[in-house]
Amino acid sequence: MENKKTRSGLCIADFDKQIDGKETKLCLLTNKNGTELTVLNYGAKIVSLVVADKNGKETDVVTGHNSIDEYLASEEPYFGAVCGRYGNRIAKGQFELDGIVYDRLAINNGPNNLHGGIKGFNAVVWDMQQTDAQTVELKYTSADGEEGFPGNLQTTVAYHLSDDNEVLVTYHALTDKPTVLNLTNHSYFNLSGAGDPCIGDHHLTINADYYLPTDDTAIPYGPKAPVEGTPMDFRSPHEVGARINEPFEQLVFGNGYDHSYVLNKEGKELSFGALCVSPKTGIIMEVFTTEPGVQLYTGNWMTGNFAGKNGRRYPKRAALCLETQHFPDSPNKPEYPSVVLRPGEVFDSKTIFRFSIEK
Repeated sequence: MENKKTRSGLCIADFDKQIDGKETKLCLLTNKNGTELTVLNYGAKIVSLVVADKNGKETDVVTGHNSIDEYLASEEPYFGAVCGRYGNRIAKGQFELDGIVYDRLAINNGPNNLHGGIKGFNAVVWDMQQTDAQTVELKYTSADGEEGFPGNLQTTVAYHLSDDNEVLVTYHALTDKPTVLNLTNHSYFNLSGAGDPCIGDHHLTINADYYLPTDDTAIPYGPKAPVEGTPMDFRSPHEVGARINEPFEQLVFGNGYDHSYVLNKEGKELSFGALCVSPKTGIIMEVFTTEPGVQLYTGNWMTGNFAGKNGRRYPKRAALCLETQHFPDSPNKPEYPSVVLRPGEVFDSKTIFRFSIEK
């Protein structure tokens, strides 16, 4: 059992370790089509996702590492992770809630707080239970004051690999004190296969008429702006790399795309967010979510300095992220959809990544 390997070439035993008094483990999910998803309880990370391409070749479409030790030493700590307590950025590491100023959030991204701080949800060991061959549930309780956030927060994340080649990610959370919450999965996708050097040829569609322009520290100004007439427009399919180097201020600030899109939707219904396809493999990924936004990040700060899974390197723009979430800096932007969770309320969110082949 110790030497069992996954379809993506991972050795399951290489993910066994004790961290903070808890055991880390790699969980393996498979469906009737032979699609395989692996999940690590350190950071609730998606480590590999193997789907068939247009020629039937098994293709791992997410970046990651070969072992728990490589994750612990990684310069990309968010590969595949659940980010929280607050995914994305909070300006200057502070916010006010019910007249109380919380100003002790870590400053870990320029002048801002990013993805929950120094030891966010991506860097803790979750309690994990595989409920069947296609489902795993992970739980973590974030203590009151952890990383500067108020309230004891009980969070559950479940991954389900359906027979329709969908990865369903569901989030559930409860708190005993008013707090702010923004959860997302930060998988880095390359539909040509993890380790392919560039996602510039991927065709991307995003169901959004507006996006959130930011300052040069990636904090939104506030008001949304129309995508029409700009390189931010993905309402119809565009190659990701076609306009990425244009001298458009927002692309200069982000060194590429690193922006929240305001999805065309009403309320919290599950709806279409984005579609991406690789012309090399014909693999299509559709994204559906109950969240109001999706952050497009095109791996602008990836370096290729280290070897990832199976010795493959991940240079600049070798993957992209479609992070379904509420908007950056929402605790300081009352005009944005609320990210406040109060005692007695339930946080529920769902995102689906659906995989198919281009006809």
